[in-house]
Amino acid sequence: MESFSLILAIVVVTALAFDFTNGFHDTANAMATTISTGALKPKVAVAMSAALNLAGAFLSVEVANTISKGLVDETGIRPEVIFAALVGAILWNLLTWLVGLPSSSSHALMGGLIGATVASAGFSAVHGGVLVTKVLLPAVAAPVVAGLAAMVSTRLSYAVGRKADGRAAEKGHRVGQIASAGLVSLAHGTNDAQKTMGIITLALVTGGAIAPGSNPPSWVILSAGLAIALGTYIGGWRIIRTMGRGLTDLEPQQGFAAQTSAATAILASSHLGFSLSTTHVVSGSVMGAGLGRKGGVVRWSTATRMLAAWALTLPAAALVGAGAEAVTGLGDWGTALVAVFLVAASAAIWKISRREVVDHTNVNHVEEPAGVVTTAMAVVTPPPTEAAIAGGLAAFPAPAAEPAKPPAAV
Repeated sequence: MESFSLILAIVVVTALAFDFTNGFHDTANAMATTISTGALKPKVAVAMSAALNLAGAFLSVEVANTISKGLVDETGIRPEVIFAALVGAILWNLLTWLVGLPSSSSHALMGGLIGATVASAGFSAVHGGVLVTKVLLPAVAAPVVAGLAAMVSTRLSYAVGRKADGRAAEKGHRVGQIASAGLVSLAHGTNDAQKTMGIITLALVTGGAIAPGSNPPSWVILSAGLAIALGTYIGGWRIIRTMGRGLTDLEPQQGFAAQTSAATAILASSHLGFSLSTTHVVSGSVMGAGLGRKGGVVRWSTATRMLAAWALTLPAAALVGAGAEAVTGLGDWGTALVAVFLVAASAAIWKISRREVVDHTNVNHVEEPAGVVTTAMAVVTPPPTEAAIAGGLAAFPAPAAEPAKPPAAV
């Protein structure tokens, strides 16, 4: 059994807390389309996703090794650096959950790790080649590939099912959507649960608990799988609403195409050790499915906000991680101060979220705000004049007056 110091124990607990936030932050990746199309009830969907996330955590350790062995130089990194990285990742996850934006938990974690490492050991401690080839390039390519695949699959699905019985075809697509949603959940476990495994393993190496180059111990795999499964079961309903209804309106055929395309991309990336953002992949596939149906639309205002969050994730988490590392470098009291700040900020975000509760009972209720064009037209269009109002009323003749009633007899 590994020897533990107090700071190492704090890092492990904080890493599992991040894994929990990763679970409820990314539930939408697997289940948003299934819930929005009615293929599964919300609570049933998140329970199924949680179980499959746990199973997926045991299928591979390639992504965990990318985090623990490849992204940063293990030498010279203290456990406090890992703690600071997790602070940046957790706070970004909670902030984006609060506003319902499906940003990348993976990039939040890696941004926090990069920022804390640079603040502690300089830019030379970050392996730029690994960052570009296994993080940044997949971040750009994966959603595009998944989106194109989903668009083509959607069009093929409608073309093939055009002559099929409507109800039978819809039932078949719902069954297929449930199966593909399960596949996405399994794939999510193989990719995202491993990121926490990798970060805990890196902390164990930096703390001297295990030898450099070691694979994640069995208890790390189990605890990471359980934490992400529990977070998934809690359900990140705010992000599920955005992904399922706020981005586009999906029919069962589109949901099946989107989830199958996303699962294929995620599983392939996990096999290659790419630390992929499942959020980016699923969002890209949902938009592709939305464009694949004739008459389908994508709400580009929501998509634009998502893209802005994606672009900000790495640098924002890196800045918070670097700041947290600067404070922890002041000694034990600095680490305690960062821990108190993390708990207080998390509690404040949760309290703010209670002002407008989103849960399984109202997750599919979306009030679409007026678009940019509609708002602009309302601003530049002058108010109607009295003559115009009178002319408009003249087009509708007044109802005939009722005949006067005879006076009542005395």
